[in-house]
Amino acid sequence: MIFLIVLFTCASRCSESGGYNSARRSGAFLPARSAGIALLLLASCFTPKALGGNWQSTLTKDPPGTFPELRPIRATYHFGWAGFTAATGEVHFAKPSESQFQLEGTGRTTGFVRALWKLDVNYRALADAETLRPVETRQTESYRSKKITTYLTFTAKGVTRARTEGRTGSERAKTREFSFSNLFDLHSALLYLRSQPLADGNVHRIVVYPATSAYLATVTVIGHEKISVRAGIYNAIKIDLQLHRLGKNLELEPHRKFRRATIWVSDDSDRILLRIEAQIFIGTVFAELQSVRFEEMKH
Repeated sequence: MIFLIVLFTCASRCSESGGYNSARRSGAFLPARSAGIALLLLASCFTPKALGGNWQSTLTKDPPGTFPELRPIRATYHFGWAGFTAATGEVHFAKPSESQFQLEGTGRTTGFVRALWKLDVNYRALADAETLRPVETRQTESYRSKKITTYLTFTAKGVTRARTEGRTGSERAKTREFSFSNLFDLHSALLYLRSQPLADGNVHRIVVYPATSAYLATVTVIGHEKISVRAGIYNAIKIDLQLHRLGKNLELEPHRKFRRATIWVSDDSDRILLRIEAQIFIGTVFAELQSVRFEEMKH
């Protein structure tokens, strides 16, 4: 599975940006907003079924699976809405040492959407190669009028977030701690889920902290089918993804604007991400694999 974390940050922040407001006033709200969502999708945007107050008892406790680790790879993706491309992204997954996996990614809005809503994203994450737990994550979002940098450091007990926001990049960081054992970031969550059998009907529930908030992620394997994307025709695993936001007292909170996502992953020894379709309040946004290139192992 390729880890498009370059796309993922808190979608609610998009609604506060100048690009959102100006596009809304100009009547170009739907394309511009959709491009932003295509770049910042799966971190906070789905409303799953209610699990009640005992949701922590439903968390998956299985250790990492035995599926072969992903080979070093570079891949490109297009993102869009209503059939047109609004953004592009590139990811590079590698194993720089025997003890760690690394994901690097970049993404940007393109074309007329960029004129309405400029966004560039850079992402880097490290995960423990044995436990598949997160080590650290650094994410930078550059808008027309501001820059946001988020740095996460993980321990067995939780995560510490340092965040700066402003025009110059020299602003003082605001820190926050979130205590919850066995957290994942998005990179490590996808590594962990990729390692599992992913048989039809399998359900996994994990807590993910992608950037600014924690979410209960419910991942369900819907089935297996063939899918055609720009990069080729693949046998695929079809997956349903839903998220609950965790409130201040760890209560589950639905997101008002977003519904759910369907993900297709190649059904082979690589399990790379082929396509995402997310149902949101304005329709369906997508990400699709355009090209893929595997690299030689260095270790």
